[in-house]
Amino acid sequence: MNAIQAREAADEILLDHARGAASAPVRLIVEAHVALDPAARRRHRCLEAVGGAMLETIEPVATATDALDRLFARIDAGHGAEAAATRDGSGRFPAVLRAHMPGGIDALPWRQVARGVHEAALGVEDGPRKASLLRIAAGRAIPRHTHRGDEMTLVLEGDFSDEHGRYARGDLAVADGSIEHQPVAGAGGDCICLVVTSAPIRLTGKLLRLLNPFLPR
Repeated sequence: MNAIQAREAADEILLDHARGAASAPVRLIVEAHVALDPAARRRHRCLEAVGGAMLETIEPVATATDALDRLFARIDAGHGAEAAATRDGSGRFPAVLRAHMPGGIDALPWRQVARGVHEAALGVEDGPRKASLLRIAAGRAIPRHTHRGDEMTLVLEGDFSDEHGRYARGDLAVADGSIEHQPVAGAGGDCICLVVTSAPIRLTGKLLRLLNPFLPR
């Protein structure tokens, strides 16, 4: 997946959300992304308009009596998250994400997955997809790996770099089995990311490959 393909993949994720086809973990990462990134917010609104135009060409079908009310509630919640991210100077993270860590980030069930790397599940899952937070200590690297499924990574704080570029707050990185990389957190501070995966990673380092049979499936 090259840079153009990654951008197209990100826009497909935004479009899925705009037309209401995204799973709960993907909705979470998209709403956090558009709350942090004004450019993504503009693209998302354009895609919503495109989706609305497409709906006009579709033969109507029966829906639940409260479907419209639930749709408006979701739209209001998304707009509220955007507004909170821009006006609440005390919030480190978008409101849509803070709702999943009521005790604060330090109260989450963090577990060490590599030296200087910790992960905390958020309890947002849909089939194989799950959302979690990843904290990479300043200057530390995630073990070199590729992916058994797809992976979306949104930088919430700090930054990281890999063979494909540098990602800072609000940036969304999309990877799949065609990507092999080793993300490294910037030296300026810990990098905290929201990550949505559909399958475990596959380690590719010489010695680390021996651990693959022991990774969760």
